[in-house]
Amino acid sequence: MSKSHHPKFIFVVGGVLSGVGKGVTTASLGAIFKAKGMRVTALKIDPYVNVDAGTMNPIEHGEVFVTDDRDETDQDMGNYERFLDVDLDSNSYMTTGRVYLTVIENERAMKYKGKCVQVVPDVPKEVIRRIATAAKNHRAEITIIEVGGTVGEYENILFLEAARMMKLANPADVAFVLVSYLPIPSHLGEMKTKPTQHAARALNSVGINSDVIIARGEYALDKPRLEKLAVFCGVKPEHCISAPDVPSIYQIPLTLEEQNLGNKLLKILNLKTRPSNLKPWQDFLKRIQSSTREVKIAVVGKYFGTGDYTLADSYHSVIESIKHAAWFNDRKPILDWIDSEEFERDENSIKKLSRYDGVIVPGGFGTRGIEGIIRAIQYAREHKIPFLGLCYGMQLATIEFARNVLGKKDANTVEVNPQTTDPIIFINPVQAKNVRTNKYGGTMRLGAYDCALRQGTKTQKAYEMDLISERHRHRYEFNNAYRAEMDAAGLQVVGINPETDLVEIVELSDHPFFVGTQFHPEFKSRPMRPHPLFREFIKAAKK
Repeated sequence: MSKSHHPKFIFVVGGVLSGVGKGVTTASLGAIFKAKGMRVTALKIDPYVNVDAGTMNPIEHGEVFVTDDRDETDQDMGNYERFLDVDLDSNSYMTTGRVYLTVIENERAMKYKGKCVQVVPDVPKEVIRRIATAAKNHRAEITIIEVGGTVGEYENILFLEAARMMKLANPADVAFVLVSYLPIPSHLGEMKTKPTQHAARALNSVGINSDVIIARGEYALDKPRLEKLAVFCGVKPEHCISAPDVPSIYQIPLTLEEQNLGNKLLKILNLKTRPSNLKPWQDFLKRIQSSTREVKIAVVGKYFGTGDYTLADSYHSVIESIKHAAWFNDRKPILDWIDSEEFERDENSIKKLSRYDGVIVPGGFGTRGIEGIIRAIQYAREHKIPFLGLCYGMQLATIEFARNVLGKKDANTVEVNPQTTDPIIFINPVQAKNVRTNKYGGTMRLGAYDCALRQGTKTQKAYEMDLISERHRHRYEFNNAYRAEMDAAGLQVVGINPETDLVEIVELSDHPFFVGTQFHPEFKSRPMRPHPLFREFIKAAKK
């Protein structure tokens, strides 16, 4: 018998297609073990050669999630943080590029003492070292590792090899969960197990047998399909877990635990079974279901060029933060995505914003659609519609104010117009050098920074604190040369970084709610603890 204080590891791998819900499954497993009173952490393995997610296009890869310690990671890290209610760090994220970079740097530093460095076993050994470090740093009894992509792909074979080596070294300490999709072809009308059988076989071919299969599909798994999976995939029938589509991802821990998945995995890992206290999740779900009155929010931005499929992924944390805050305020969130270029093509179309209870401008980069966003901000300011601007949204709010209140018609950000006579948003000298020398990866102002709040302001009352810490991801800053003039005219600077005196938060004094933040508050929102600024924004919007 393995002793219970042995760290245990669960690998979550995907079959058939990507986007099947591995990330949310990993996060849900973490929530289940946490509800059993256990110390849990989660890791994401991204098979890309990029060293971090910061250089990946958000339309293709989804949002870049930033940790306190300045790592640019995959959006699944946000799911882990939200479901586990923890702050993770760079130890919890790895990419192929990051792993190889370390192996090569170690080779250059003679850390292999002159031996031939090989893809196997040296690359998987580095993967194992990283997993062990994350488990140790979080003093985790159970560490859940999500392997990106699907089994059978060339890209993740070395990560699966690392998992196999760990299983071989300590068989009782490692479990495998295969999350696989069971399609229902419309012309047949029945759920098919064959693709999952192929996925299980692909996993077998690298020396791994799954202990549990989580069957994702439109509907619940029926008995004939369950028996077929068990026989052809070599898994006990009670370890075939049904995971049908649900209206809210926050229902998934309950769906899985109804089938006693947590205890089944504890048994596989040679641990004592224990009850789960999922009451907070049950109460939270009741709250979601009972919030029937709508609050309509317009999200105005420009990462909207590739249809509706990838849109939600580009702003995953923003969407979840709005939901958390809406449910907290007993409201059902209705989100509409509005492409700001629409306001540039047709000036009258701006009036459609009057149909909304609130306007959010999320972060972004570049020049496309910017004038349309500025028009939307002006409309929200003049018509007293609650407004929340995040990062670029805050920067554009200061430009709008400079143009239309201070009369500086040429006001702009140097990102859009380097020749502007009124550079309200400019680049600080450190960043200017990075741009000149093409140093883009991991060089922005990233991660957690302190922010001192001005007493008596809406923002300070929302936080109920004087000093906060928030996560950043940007290269351009507010130009302090315009601070006093703007503040005197009513757009107050209510939050600054005490070390650098950089502007972090602006707020309009005579408005129901008009706040812009240089940081990304969406990274700190939790399902049962919405972020103070989102919470107050929705509170103003529901009036």
